[in-house]
Amino acid sequence: MYEGDVLSGNWRRPGKGKIPKVPAEPDLVVEDADSGFCGAVVACDKEAVTLEDRFGKRRLFPLAPAAFLLDGKAVTLVRPTAAPAGPRRSASGSIAVEGLRARVARQSRIYVEGVHDAALVEKIWGHDLRVEGVVVEYLEGVDDLPAIVAEFGPEPGRRLGVLVDHLVPGSKESRIAAEITSPDVLVVGHPYIDIWQAVKPSVLRIPAWPDVPRGVPWKEGVIAALGWRMEPAEAWRRILGAVSRYTDLEPELLGRVEELIDFVTEAP
Repeated sequence: MYEGDVLSGNWRRPGKGKIPKVPAEPDLVVEDADSGFCGAVVACDKEAVTLEDRFGKRRLFPLAPAAFLLDGKAVTLVRPTAAPAGPRRSASGSIAVEGLRARVARQSRIYVEGVHDAALVEKIWGHDLRVEGVVVEYLEGVDDLPAIVAEFGPEPGRRLGVLVDHLVPGSKESRIAAEITSPDVLVVGHPYIDIWQAVKPSVLRIPAWPDVPRGVPWKEGVIAALGWRMEPAEAWRRILGAVSRYTDLEPELLGRVEELIDFVTEAP
């Protein structure tokens, strides 16, 4: 009743012409049919695709016919079609200024708590800050914020914006911020214990940022809970390296940084 052995052949590689072609869009999760390696697309050119698994390991695979499984079904990955030409966007989503020459720095400044905060703000808003001539500096904590503000000497045309971690009702940070009353200073913050948490967990292929018990250093506790065998500095490089656009960050941080930039660039 059957022609040939119905169980012969490779079930993962059906005959040509029957396999759907799927654009290898970023974050598409597929499995390499031969090795079983499963990961999300992080890069693709005309010959190969790079997949990253949930542990951050990356592997390069050729764009061979029927070489991948999508939802358990064989597919052929193809290079995505280039998007229609349009205004180039910066990492913050703003229209990029072509041939930008950094503006002479304003007297106004934005202060953030630490070097990690400064690095993240620079990565996403660096283009915008150079267009506006705004310098970002870090404080190494906000315990001495009132004295730092007084030393800065805010006045019309010389404004100061401050981004504070864990600015929630009843926190030490909220009590310190309440001491700042100058109309030329804006103190805003996000609810996260550390700027790490402002990066969406999905960007790092983790389900959520873990809860760390009181008394345990937060960064070390997060690293241990996630099973990352690395020091905090290396963990931060991994986190920052996964961020490329504003959509990788939580809205609670995005809105506050945009608010600060508007405040310090507003005409007196």
